[in-house]
Amino acid sequence: MFDQIAFKMRKIEHIGIAVKSLEVSNLVFEKLFGAPAYKSELVESEGVKTSFFMNGPNKIELLEATNPESPIAKFLEKKGEGIHHIAFDVEDIVSEIARLKAEGFVVLNEVPKKGADNKLVAFLHPKTTNGVLIELCQEMK
Repeated sequence: MFDQIAFKMRKIEHIGIAVKSLEVSNLVFEKLFGAPAYKSELVESEGVKTSFFMNGPNKIELLEATNPESPIAKFLEKKGEGIHHIAFDVEDIVSEIARLKAEGFVVLNEVPKKGADNKLVAFLHPKTTNGVLIELCQEMK
């Protein structure tokens, strides 16, 4: 069955980690990877500041809340620092949203929105993905 379906999630794009302080956490990850963040960005629509680190082909996104109502602030309040989401690179985010919705997943963003790192993004509710928040990412052209 699976070999008949073109698998649309091409790779893990990044792992998002919620942190209380980018300043403190950036130092930790600089020591861990032996290199500084290659990019920092403010995503006002999500109420977060981000830092991105590379480790080989793998990307880590640190997320700090910029206001108490942001999703990251709420996550930190409930669960503390730690893995917030796993993001997958997709070729066509609109068709992937439709496919996953038809498969029964709860899509939190039926229309993709601008995210960090020049990506269009949409999220799947963790209640339908075994407790893991899944982010779909498509490079903006």
